[in-house]
Amino acid sequence: MVIRPSRPDDGDAIAAIQRASPEASSWDPTGYDVTVGELDGAVVGFLVTRRIAPDEFEILNLAVAPASRRKGVARALVSAFLAHLSGGVFLEVRDSNHGARKFYEAIGFKVLSRRSQYYSNPPEPGIVMNFHSC
Repeated sequence: MVIRPSRPDDGDAIAAIQRASPEASSWDPTGYDVTVGELDGAVVGFLVTRRIAPDEFEILNLAVAPASRRKGVARALVSAFLAHLSGGVFLEVRDSNHGARKFYEAIGFKVLSRRSQYYSNPPEPGIVMNFHSC
């Protein structure tokens, strides 16, 4: 798998993965740092991040095409992101998204807090998670 910064021509693939991933956040990636995972020349996953302070980052969105799930794409994207930074990384995940919570915990993220009614459609709490890298 190739992990690389997104290019303008990745937009259609990213949008298709987003549409096929209703459980994922739906941040518009425009203006943020976007990394893609590519298998056999096709974009199969993406990660949207941003720097929120000199030593703090936020994961805004992570999604993998349904046919490529459970193949290490998400782990490769997040691991590549974490490997190149020092400081804290934050994210929010739907309370009901147990798979995502377990995934992030397996990588080393810890639950910090719960935000009541953070998400809409349907209304649901958000779980705030943090990872600290030295």
